[in-house]
Amino acid sequence: MKLQSIETFVVGNPPPRRGGRYFIFLRLRTACGIEGVGEIYNASFGPHLCARMAEETFARRFEGEDPHHIEKLWRRVYSGGFSMRPDLTVSGVLSGLEMACWDIIGKDANKPVYELLGGQVHQRLRSYTYLYPPGDIDAHADNDKSKQVYSDPDAAAEVALHWVNKGFTAVKFDPAGPYTVYDGHQPLLEDIDRSAQFCQRIRDAVGTRADLLFGTHGQFSVSGAKRMARAIEATDPLWFEEPVPPERPELMAQVASFTSIPVATGERLCTKYEFARVLETGAASILQMNLGRVGGILEAKKIASMAEAHYAHIAPHLYCGPIVGAANIQLATCSPNFLILESIQCWDGFQADLLKKPIQWENGYVIPPTEPGLGVELNDEVMLAHPYNEDALHLDMDPQAREPVLR
Repeated sequence: MKLQSIETFVVGNPPPRRGGRYFIFLRLRTACGIEGVGEIYNASFGPHLCARMAEETFARRFEGEDPHHIEKLWRRVYSGGFSMRPDLTVSGVLSGLEMACWDIIGKDANKPVYELLGGQVHQRLRSYTYLYPPGDIDAHADNDKSKQVYSDPDAAAEVALHWVNKGFTAVKFDPAGPYTVYDGHQPLLEDIDRSAQFCQRIRDAVGTRADLLFGTHGQFSVSGAKRMARAIEATDPLWFEEPVPPERPELMAQVASFTSIPVATGERLCTKYEFARVLETGAASILQMNLGRVGGILEAKKIASMAEAHYAHIAPHLYCGPIVGAANIQLATCSPNFLILESIQCWDGFQADLLKKPIQWENGYVIPPTEPGLGVELNDEVMLAHPYNEDALHLDMDPQAREPVLR
């Protein structure tokens, strides 16, 4: 079996834009006609440039190769240009290509990918959703309605209760203020107070029916994270996500040893090497790899296995499209130390429209597919009807927000 061609698609995600402004998909085809799909999670460069990177990488490293040779292909890309170190953009491109190879491998074997990586462990996968603005309000819009659920504890509690009543047993929120290029900083007293109110109001609304997942996007200094942890600890969150910036896990470990709240991290990390440092330093006990960035499915399985040896859990991260979501499901299904899966609400709306058969979500749980490969197929008609023609990146930080002089 030989890889023959690649197609790439940059799809605009229409309002309410759950999962980001756009998705970068690719499709590989073998000479014998088997197709596999992948998705790149890369927010550092424009999506069309990332698509071109995937095409060039395919031409240099994948074309004419056997898609079963994951290890060889992975090392060729990882070592390309004599780099041999974790690189966010290279890893994102590699992730999309690698998961498409797994989709082909599964289809050739007529097995779901999870059956080729140790076999099914979980019959259903516990999931959580982020507390997005209700209805069709654009999550990326700069207006009062979109900000309300992010700044008003009572509004957030109302949305949380809505999703718990739908079946979710965990909800995620990040009320600690805007993240900025100047992180990590000290939280203002008003940030700490608002965060504590969020946790208390949501806890009061959902009781013990759901876990609270407190996010920060790496906002704080070590001392600032400790102050925040102390303020929210009484409501017993399941995790304190990325309490400090991701570069120095040994400093995150100081936060982890200070608080009884489990620390979670990983959405901005790539490859087993960065996650190994997290585990070795004791920085986190919950790893949130995003399979569209971490280096692909096999790399994520290696990380999950390292975590298992440290009695740490995995909670695959998702803020992108349904192909990464499908890859996350394959990993979660075959990982004994799986904890919880991030969903984009209940996998309806545009996420469902992009697939010929939507991801199956029932009463708070994702049901692993039995179809071969990743278990999903892209709907070309929907993709082609939604090209991305804007300039904004998938996510961005406000360079003017909270400059250091305010701290």
